[in-house]
Amino acid sequence: MTTLRALIAAGLVVGTFGVAVAKLPAPPPMTDAQKAAAEEKKGKDAAAAEAAKAAQARAEDRVAARYFAEAKAQGKTVPAPQIAATAPAAAKAAPVKK
Repeated sequence: MTTLRALIAAGLVVGTFGVAVAKLPAPPPMTDAQKAAAEEKKGKDAAAAEAAKAAQARAEDRVAARYFAEAKAQGKTVPAPQIAATAPAAAKAAPVKK
């Protein structure tokens, strides 16, 4: 009997939600100003994501360089470090400080 009540309650919730969603009006079309603002926001978000990606790559390179330097100081043999592809060409050519 409890299972039947739970099924009826779940059916009512699903049915009520379906009716509520069906009555929502369609969003109004965007104005030119809203479209321009959306494009500007998209550009800012892309620039911020690119900056975060570059910062992450620099941090990974610093950690890797420190790891290799510490391993070398301890006399361990490790493979040569690989610098991230997003780093500038000048950073790739720069020697790692010891």
